[in-house]
Amino acid sequence: MGCLGVLFSLDEKEVEKLKSYDSDSERLEYLQADIEENYFENFPERLAELDKSWDGLHRSLTNGKLEWSNGEFPLNHIILGGEILYTEDDYIMVLKTPETVKEIAKAIKDITKEELKKRYEKIPKDEQDYAEFLGEEDFQYIWEWFNLSKDFWELAAKENRFVVFTADQ
Repeated sequence: MGCLGVLFSLDEKEVEKLKSYDSDSERLEYLQADIEENYFENFPERLAELDKSWDGLHRSLTNGKLEWSNGEFPLNHIILGGEILYTEDDYIMVLKTPETVKEIAKAIKDITKEELKKRYEKIPKDEQDYAEFLGEEDFQYIWEWFNLSKDFWELAAKENRFVVFTADQ
């Protein structure tokens, strides 16, 4: 649970360039040097920081596990679902299409704190790599970051943009 997650909404040209690199290291360099720097400085409305909440959020919106393809669409695509653009173990980079972004925005729009809490409580208490974090403080933390991301998803859907989830490990 130690790495920071960020969502970026990208246009088609940025996605084409991101996917054009032959190596993970080149792709990561472009993402960090160009996209991250530009968005944090000039387009804060087109990014959503999730801090460390992304791990628990993914578990809450799927089946309690941190896996690439678990859970049901579209909630399983908010974090780890989508096209994996980076395969090394030091970073996560997963792309969601504009169509998926629209489905996600629609699905999360009305998720209440109570509903997310019910989902959170289904994370297995014996989940060895997350059990130590389970509790009210962790849930509140996840809810706050998730709730802040809703406007991001709505704008990305409205603008027909791709979204890439990133996290350094």
